[in-house]
Amino acid sequence: MQEAHPTRDGRLTAMAKLLQRPWLLGIVSAALLLLPFSIIGPVPFWRTFFAWLAFVPLFYGLLSRENLSRPRSLLRGAFAAYLMGFLWFAGNCYWIYQTMLYFGGLPPYISAGILVAYSLVLGLYFAAFGLLLTATARAFRSPHYALMAAPFFWVALELLSARLTKVPWDLLGYSQIDNFLLTRLAPFTGVYGLTFVLMAGNALIAWGLLASSLKRRIAILISGLMAALVLQNGDHFAPPAAPVQATAVLLQQNLNVNQDNSWHGAEYQEHLAQFVKPSTRTCGPYLAGMPELNDYPVTPNCPVVPVAPGVIIWPESPAPFYDKDPRLRAALGSMALSMHAPVIAGTTSLDQNGLHADMYNSALFVGLDGTVEARYDKIHLVPWGEYIPYKRFFSFAKNLTQAAGDMTHGWRRIVFSSDGHTFGVFICYEEIFGDEIRLFVKQGAQVLVNISNDGWYGDTCAPWQTLNMSRMRAVENRRWLLRDTNTGVTTIIDPYGRLTASIPRHALTALAAKYGYRSDLTFYTLHGDVFATLCGIISIGIIAVAAGSRVPRRRNPLSR
Repeated sequence: MQEAHPTRDGRLTAMAKLLQRPWLLGIVSAALLLLPFSIIGPVPFWRTFFAWLAFVPLFYGLLSRENLSRPRSLLRGAFAAYLMGFLWFAGNCYWIYQTMLYFGGLPPYISAGILVAYSLVLGLYFAAFGLLLTATARAFRSPHYALMAAPFFWVALELLSARLTKVPWDLLGYSQIDNFLLTRLAPFTGVYGLTFVLMAGNALIAWGLLASSLKRRIAILISGLMAALVLQNGDHFAPPAAPVQATAVLLQQNLNVNQDNSWHGAEYQEHLAQFVKPSTRTCGPYLAGMPELNDYPVTPNCPVVPVAPGVIIWPESPAPFYDKDPRLRAALGSMALSMHAPVIAGTTSLDQNGLHADMYNSALFVGLDGTVEARYDKIHLVPWGEYIPYKRFFSFAKNLTQAAGDMTHGWRRIVFSSDGHTFGVFICYEEIFGDEIRLFVKQGAQVLVNISNDGWYGDTCAPWQTLNMSRMRAVENRRWLLRDTNTGVTTIIDPYGRLTASIPRHALTALAAKYGYRSDLTFYTLHGDVFATLCGIISIGIIAVAAGSRVPRRRNPLSR
């Protein structure tokens, strides 16, 4: 009996069956999209290349003739993209489960339910993307028009996620923060310009796979892959080192968010002394480069007579530091006077409002004379962390954090000023909102400061994800960014997004390193998300034209 071998017809049949199930290709795209972002630690640069390929399987499944010729192609396209989005958010943000379980004190089933609900809601943006692509292909009777529209649709949806659900987490463009060719767009377009280029690259490669003839398929595929490879080598085009003028001292307190940090009496003073001591060292060893990836230790030549720092920073942390506590004010004031430097410190603030006290997550600014000159209250609070939306319906979340859950948001962006220099301070979660951070620079901030308590994330991917989002804020505004965290990553970021100095995570220590001041304003700083808004307007125009097009009812527009 002759042995059976798979034939070309058999392989084509298998491919046709696969294309009839675009949701399978949606799963493949979800897996590919996880690779250019942090999964546990920092991302090796080679993995960021998958950002050019991640959407290709989805495009191929949605826009193939096999799918578009079926009667329920719109529903199938939306479902495939929704599945991709759900799986990607669940994988990319798995830290939500651990934060809720280990640090929020919630039962496992509620912690898992929050992660699932989060992924189901944000996955709707992917579903809308799949629906728009499929509908556009059917309306214009060609998948090519849908692929041309894809970058506009996706940028518009990313902007919508920032405005509507207010969780613009790990937008596609963040994957290229180390690509110095693409990040040149950020001072004009924000992170959305990088997203647009990446999505255009995905669309071009998918276009090649969907081309009608073999000759055209090879030509377009080679063009798309070559363009992606060339642009991916942007890490070789690093700009020269940015000039520095001052030294910053960033304290890393390394307090466990799961322990009792309500210190009393002598214990309070002991902790203050622990924190003041490293904060007065203006020179010492540090790590150059990305911690835990490509860093190397540096031991600088320290001057015999210490130079006064430009600023001393204490992070957001679970320490019982209240803005009106005389012990804290005395310690910060004494340190400012002895070091001849302003101090920025994360605190909790209580303002009496009748019988009710409003609680704020704040940054206190102590001037050169040792007095408290200003206070910034965090404007963009963390939902279900610092406040509980629709609290009546989410009473189970009352133990989500130890000291938060009922905070009041601030109302004003304040730029701190000392000795002719200005600082714009934003706190933790605010770092993911580029259109808001730019307002500090627009108000005159010469350097940006981010204080954060990443201890809530543990050893998950989240600290590395938030780090890259903070780095993009430096690039968009061409500002040095001093990032001070409770447990790490504590680092100094130059105006091009590079980590110039860092310290190891999970250690009580301080980073003393150089930074600079800048006063120039980028287009993005002045005008914000103009590019993303324009993509939204163009998307609406495409949708309007597609909706008004006439498609024959009896004959499928994609059949030949």
